[in-house]
Formats: sequence, structure tokens, C-alpha cells
Amino acid sequence: MSIHVIPPAPPKLPTRPIAVLTTLTAALIAAVVFAPHLLAAGRSESGFAHESGLRTGFRTAFQEYWTTGGPGYSPSLARIVDYWFRFHVVKAVVAALLLTVLITLSTVLWKAFRSTAPGILRAGSLLAGSTLTTLLALISLLMVMANIQGAIAPFSSLMPLLMDTPPDAPLTATLGQVRDSLAESPGPGGRTPPAAGVMIDDFTRYHVAMAVITATLALCFLTASVILWRRFARTASTDRPERRIQAAFGTLSLLIAAAAVVVAVANTTTAAHSAPGLLALFNGSW
Repeated sequence: MSIHVIPPAPPKLPTRPIAVLTTLTAALIAAVVFAPHLLAAGRSESGFAHESGLRTGFRTAFQEYWTTGGPGYSPSLARIVDYWFRFHVVKAVVAALLLTVLITLSTVLWKAFRSTAPGILRAGSLLAGSTLTTLLALISLLMVMANIQGAIAPFSSLMPLLMDTPPDAPLTATLGQVRDSLAESPGPGGRTPPAAGVMIDDFTRYHVAMAVITATLALCFLTASVILWRRFARTASTDRPERRIQAAFGTLSLLIAAAAVVVAVANTTTAAHSAPGLLALFNGSW
């Protein structure tokens, strides 16, 4: 008498969690685009919804600030810097929520890919979805980093708007004065003009912030890489799909850690030489 063993049914695809997480992802992507201005702007900042309006307002306020000599912001500049701070805070929070959802969705998809029943179409779809969500998660991580940096030093985050399009004659004259002050910093007697000093200090914070962020990121991804490669070593050689995923993510984590170290060193160097770095920005290097 023969005994027929019924093979276990393949695990079902978690369609409901995937659908919910995908919907949340789409909603948060829209929120990243629209929520920062809507939540950060008051009535007086309604014209900042488009970059051209923000650029025009900031250029006018910057010329006023430079003319007054600082160190305190002029009222118009303070209003724009405060708006830009709120903008970055909102965007950082929404991007962090998006990152959390994408990590969860990516985890669900990769687990489904590992345990999916044989079938080129289903496996290919899950692999494509897993890869896409992983890439989107990395982009979201970059957004979180950039917006934390912008919230810490919003004045410096605005400065590229002074040079990203050809300036008019009054702004050209103002930028020339800024360059002269930075080139001579510190000036006679070791003193720096108050307005230039505020700009240099904010520029230092801007790069120190990114140096700390990327150094922390490097440590996290290096730790993740070590954990993944240890799991790779403990996984049976017959479990090839699992080993491929562990090796891929272990390598990716190591590459991200290496890139983060490079960025951390570059920002530390710039922070240590803030005046020349800021002068390079005003000369068109960013």
C-alpha cells in the first residue's frame, strides 16, 4: 500500500498588506510634494509656493539684510528664514513617514519573493516591486537627511537661490560686496563684518549637520552590512535565494556606508574652512 504525501500549499501572497502599504506610499509621495508649503506658509508666505516667488523674495530680503550690516536678520529675511525652517521640518517628518512605510513594504515584498511559488511572472513582478521600493526608500532617506540639514541651517539652505539664475544689477553689486568681505575674512584686526560673520557661522552649522548625519548613517549601514554577512555565512548553501538577497543587501549596505564616510569627510573639511567654502559658493561652486 503506497502512501501519497500531499505537498504543503505554497504561501499566499499578502495582497491586502501590499495594497494598504502601496496606497500609503502614494499618499505620502503626494504629501512630500504638497504638504510642506501648505503647512509651513502663513498668509504672508503664500507667494512662496513656487520657487520663483521664493527666489524673488529671498533676493530682495538678502539685499536689505546686507545693507543694514547685520548681525540680526532684517524683518523680511527673518520671515523667509522662519518659513524655510518650517518647510524643512514638515518635509523631513513626511519623508521619514514615507521612509518607514517603504521599508515595511519592501520587507513584505522581499519576504513574498523568497517564499513565492514557482512562476516566472509572479517572481519577476515581486522582484521588480521589491527593487523599486528599496530604491524609493533610499531616495526617501536622502530627503530626510537633506531636510534635517536644511532645518538646522535654513539660511544657508536658501543661499543657492542668490546665484541659480542671473542676478539683476543691484543684486550683482551686493554679491560682489559679499565676495570681497569673504575673501578678506577675517578682516583687519581679525574682525569679520557682522553680516558676513552670521553667514559664515550658519554655513558652518550647515556642513557640521551633514557631517554628523552621514557619520551616523555610515555607522548604521556598516553595522547592517556586518549583520547581513554573518547571516549569509550561517545560511545553508542550498538556500540560494536567501543567500543572494543577503549578499546583495550586505554589499549595498557596505557601499552606502563607504559613500557616507566620503560625504562626512567632505563636509567636515568644508566646516573647518567655512569662509573659503562660502566664498566658493558665491563664486558659483555648490
